[in-house]
Amino acid sequence: MPKTKNISEVSIHYVVAYFAYLFIGWGFYRLLFQFPEEVEEGIIKPIVWLLPLFAIVFQKEKQNLASLGITFKNLFPSIYMALALGAVFVIEGLIINFFKYGNLSFNANVGDKLITISLLISFLTAISEEISFRGYIFARLAMFFNNEILANLISTCLWTLIHVPITIFVLKTDMPTSIVYLSLVFIFGLGSSFIFARSKNIASSVFLHILWQWPIILFR
Repeated sequence: MPKTKNISEVSIHYVVAYFAYLFIGWGFYRLLFQFPEEVEEGIIKPIVWLLPLFAIVFQKEKQNLASLGITFKNLFPSIYMALALGAVFVIEGLIINFFKYGNLSFNANVGDKLITISLLISFLTAISEEISFRGYIFARLAMFFNNEILANLISTCLWTLIHVPITIFVLKTDMPTSIVYLSLVFIFGLGSSFIFARSKNIASSVFLHILWQWPIILFR
């Protein structure tokens, strides 16, 4: 009888294919198009990022949403962990904002959007990106390598790489600013994977993402 492959053996091929699809496809999207942020994060990104991912998980892996950390288990501990680590990012954002503007200018990069709209966009962004990178890529790499640290480093490098197109084509920052931005992206990736590994609930990474994204917005 042939040996049955487990999920980690099967999934690594899909992880590579899925990331290549995201990096190339989303990179070209960033190069060629720029729709309003509400449309991008609320409609386009869920379609481009999540629909193919769900097809892989449900049809190829024969797994359920819980395999992506979409569960009610450990919900409240997950939120507490996110708030604890997220406080570090909030303080970081306040310090960066103060040194950049000489005071705490909270409306500097929100523009004409209401704070509630900006928070909603952050929430929608966090859902798509955290399910993809922590719930799927990190989780599958951790199973494949049976090594959390290695999986964290690899998935965080991929997470940072996926932000290069937005740095070049959308933010259009100079080299020093780009290095700082991508460094913040890398640090967050390490932290998000760390708490997801502890909680097994994607809510921890989603809430942490929101708390991290606001220092990034203030930093721009």
